[in-house]
Amino acid sequence: QVQLVESGGGLVQAGGSLRLSCVASGMFVEINTMGWYRQGPGLQRDLVATIGSGGTTNYIDSVKGRFTISRDAYNTIDLQMNTLRPEDTGVYYCEMELKRPYEPWRDYWGQGTQVTVSA
Repeated sequence: QVQLVESGGGLVQAGGSLRLSCVASGMFVEINTMGWYRQGPGLQRDLVATIGSGGTTNYIDSVKGRFTISRDAYNTIDLQMNTLRPEDTGVYYCEMELKRPYEPWRDYWGQGTQVTVSA
Protein backbone atom coordinates (compact mmCIF):
# COMPACT_ATOMS: atom_id res chain seq x y z
CA GLN A 1 0.00 0.00 0.00
CA VAL A 2 1.19 3.52 -0.83
CA GLN A 3 0.47 6.58 1.27
CA LEU A 4 1.18 10.24 0.54
CA VAL A 5 1.46 12.43 3.61
CA GLU A 6 1.54 16.22 3.41
CA SER A 7 2.86 18.65 6.00
CA GLY A 8 3.56 22.33 6.35
CA GLY A 9 0.18 23.98 6.07
CA GLY A 10 -1.01 26.65 8.47
CA LEU A 11 -2.18 30.19 8.98
CA VAL A 12 -0.11 33.07 7.63
CA GLN A 13 -0.63 36.76 6.93
CA ALA A 14 -0.71 38.05 3.39
CA GLY A 15 2.82 38.51 2.10
CA GLY A 16 4.13 35.67 4.22
CA SER A 17 5.59 32.30 3.24
CA LEU A 18 4.90 28.63 3.81
CA ARG A 19 6.60 25.48 2.64
CA LEU A 20 4.60 22.33 1.97
CA SER A 21 6.11 18.87 1.80
CA CYS A 22 4.71 15.53 0.72
CA VAL A 23 6.33 12.14 1.21
CA ALA A 24 5.31 8.86 -0.40
CA SER A 25 5.70 5.73 1.68
CA GLY A 26 5.16 2.06 0.91
CA MET A 27 6.33 -0.19 -1.87
CA PHE A 28 6.59 1.31 -5.33
CA VAL A 29 8.82 1.01 -8.37
CA GLU A 30 8.89 4.47 -9.86
CA ILE A 31 7.26 7.90 -9.65
CA ASN A 32 6.67 9.95 -12.76
CA THR A 33 4.94 13.32 -12.54
CA MET A 34 4.34 14.94 -9.16
CA GLY A 35 2.06 17.86 -8.51
CA TRP A 36 0.25 20.14 -6.10
CA TYR A 37 -3.44 20.97 -6.33
CA ARG A 38 -5.64 23.15 -4.20
CA GLN A 39 -9.30 23.45 -3.42
CA GLY A 40 -10.55 26.82 -2.27
CA PRO A 41 -13.74 27.28 -0.24
CA GLY A 42 -16.70 26.29 -2.40
CA LEU A 43 -14.47 25.61 -5.39
CA GLN A 44 -13.29 22.56 -7.27
CA ARG A 45 -9.82 21.11 -6.90
CA ASP A 46 -7.46 22.79 -9.37
CA LEU A 47 -3.89 22.35 -10.47
CA VAL A 48 -1.26 24.63 -8.91
CA ALA A 49 2.04 23.21 -10.20
CA THR A 50 3.60 20.04 -11.53
CA ILE A 51 7.12 18.69 -11.91
CA GLY A 52 8.14 15.87 -14.18
CA SER A 53 10.64 13.12 -13.51
CA GLY A 54 13.25 15.12 -15.45
CA GLY A 55 12.57 18.27 -13.47
CA THR A 56 10.39 20.13 -15.95
CA THR A 57 8.00 22.40 -14.06
CA ASN A 58 4.62 23.87 -14.86
CA TYR A 59 2.72 26.54 -12.91
CA ILE A 60 -0.62 28.23 -13.17
CA ASP A 61 -0.27 31.91 -14.01
CA SER A 62 -1.42 33.22 -10.64
CA VAL A 63 1.47 31.58 -8.76
CA LYS A 64 4.31 32.11 -11.23
CA GLY A 65 7.16 33.98 -9.59
CA ARG A 66 5.78 33.29 -6.12
CA PHE A 67 5.66 29.49 -5.80
CA THR A 68 8.46 27.00 -6.47
CA ILE A 69 7.89 23.29 -6.84
CA SER A 70 10.75 20.85 -6.29
CA ARG A 71 11.31 17.13 -5.81
CA ASP A 72 14.03 14.77 -4.72
CA ALA A 73 15.16 11.69 -6.61
CA TYR A 74 13.00 9.30 -4.66
CA ASN A 75 9.74 10.11 -2.89
CA THR A 76 9.39 13.76 -1.81
CA ILE A 77 7.83 16.82 -3.35
CA ASP A 78 7.89 20.35 -1.91
CA LEU A 79 6.09 23.59 -2.63
CA GLN A 80 7.71 26.81 -1.47
CA MET A 81 5.04 29.51 -1.36
CA ASN A 82 6.13 33.13 -1.04
CA THR A 83 4.24 36.41 -1.12
CA LEU A 84 1.06 34.59 -0.22
CA ARG A 85 -2.30 36.17 -0.98
CA PRO A 86 -5.73 35.59 0.58
CA GLU A 87 -6.86 33.95 -2.66
CA ASP A 88 -4.22 31.25 -2.12
CA THR A 89 -6.30 29.97 0.77
CA GLY A 90 -7.47 26.38 0.43
CA VAL A 91 -6.71 22.76 1.05
CA TYR A 92 -3.55 21.73 -0.78
CA TYR A 93 -3.18 18.18 -2.05
CA CYS A 94 -0.10 16.47 -3.42
CA GLU A 95 -0.44 14.02 -6.27
CA MET A 96 2.00 11.48 -7.69
CA GLU A 97 1.80 9.32 -10.79
CA LEU A 98 3.27 6.16 -9.38
CA LYS A 99 3.84 2.52 -10.31
CA ARG A 100 3.69 -0.32 -7.86
CA PRO A 101 5.11 -3.79 -8.64
CA TYR A 102 2.83 -5.79 -10.97
CA GLU A 103 0.32 -2.92 -11.17
CA PRO A 104 -0.31 -0.28 -13.83
CA TRP A 105 0.59 3.36 -13.41
CA ARG A 106 -2.00 5.31 -11.45
CA ASP A 107 -2.43 8.56 -9.55
CA TYR A 108 -2.14 8.70 -5.78
CA TRP A 109 -3.30 11.58 -3.59
CA GLY A 110 -2.45 12.90 -0.16
CA GLN A 111 -5.07 13.71 2.45
CA GLY A 112 -4.67 17.46 2.08
CA THR A 113 -3.24 20.22 4.24
CA GLN A 114 -5.00 23.50 5.01
CA VAL A 115 -3.40 26.79 4.02
CA THR A 116 -5.10 29.96 5.26
CA VAL A 117 -3.86 33.40 4.27
CA SER A 118 -5.33 36.32 6.19
CA ALA A 119 -5.60 39.77 4.71
